Amino acid sequence: MSLRFTALCMLVLATHVHTAFAVQTNAPKPANPTGAKAEAVAKGLVHPWALQFLPDGRMIVTERPGRIRIATRDGKISPPLDGAPPASATGQGGMLDIALAPDFTTSRHVYISFTEKRSVFGRNGTSVARARLVLDQGKERFTDLKIIFRQKPGRSGGLHFGSRFAFAPDGKVFVTLGERYQKFQAQDPKSHLGKVVRLNPDGTAPKDNPFVGSPLGAPEVWSYGHRNPQAAAIHPVTGKLWIVEHGAQGGDEINRPEAGKNYGWPVITYGIDYSGAKIGIGTHKEGMEQPLYYWDPSIAPSGMAFYSADRFPQWKGNLFVGALKFRSLYRLVLKGDEVVAEERLLRDVGQRIRDVRQGPDGALYVLTDSSNGGILRVVPGDR
Repeated sequence: MSLRFTALCMLVLATHVHTAFAVQTNAPKPANPTGAKAEAVAKGLVHPWALQFLPDGRMIVTERPGRIRIATRDGKISPPLDGAPPASATGQGGMLDIALAPDFTTSRHVYISFTEKRSVFGRNGTSVARARLVLDQGKERFTDLKIIFRQKPGRSGGLHFGSRFAFAPDGKVFVTLGERYQKFQAQDPKSHLGKVVRLNPDGTAPKDNPFVGSPLGAPEVWSYGHRNPQAAAIHPVTGKLWIVEHGAQGGDEINRPEAGKNYGWPVITYGIDYSGAKIGIGTHKEGMEQPLYYWDPSIAPSGMAFYSADRFPQWKGNLFVGALKFRSLYRLVLKGDEVVAEERLLRDVGQRIRDVRQGPDGALYVLTDSSNGGILRVVPGDR
């Protein structure tokens, strides 16, 4: 064998070895730092889970143990509102998300997701209720409550309920649903576990949902192959749904769910099991979608908001995601659908961030998840 041929073989082998062991990274460059500073708006909430602003500037807040309260901008917290749905606080479940209907100023409709007890044998599941919110000063309450959707099948246990609402520009409502730690249920479109569902305002399935009229899936299902999505928001420019979902150990994902598509869990993932065992077949499979972005190690994401206000131009167009595990707020710089830079904020606060909302004053508001949780107002650190 000639020296030239031997050298060529070694070059080819080296190239193949490099390719086989190349490490795929999802870490973007650090963002130009803006920093952030936070001030307490309200304290004394018990594991607050979701926040929404009312037209008068007050905030309606759910507490996971089963209550809904109203907080004022000067920190006063109302007693629990009467007429709320009967949430079953078990494990990660309880009173979950709340959203105002797009026509709230006239209809007074609000949507509430909660863990509902389904049987005396311990079965439960995520349900959605619609109610009217009466805003009589000092006598705020819910009336005309009706459960309009129930996740099926019900399961026992207290894990992976989801769930967040996002209203699309056409008035349809998306609801994210966890797979209840039943991994392969996420791959069955006939089940609601591990899905994003799309509903009419009354809870029925829109006629243009991907599985309407098909024996292959439930009519409410929009997308499948999700694990435990606890964040959802509509992109303010494109009008498309974005979600953030928990991976296992690694593999927290940002996805943009599209009709009828499969997002892979648990067949493909960038995470591993808590035991250290491999999950699924790897990170790619034909017919399964790749995430827009993922974290490894996991940050345990919950809550997200696109910043669209003019008040802080250094944040405009950024995506903010709360983190439970790393007790931070992540600022993601976007270029189209691509995350091109990241900044980790609020490390000094040291609190689990459960929800993130843009306020009417152009600041961000976050919920801290603890037995003595609260609402923080967040602005850039250089202000």
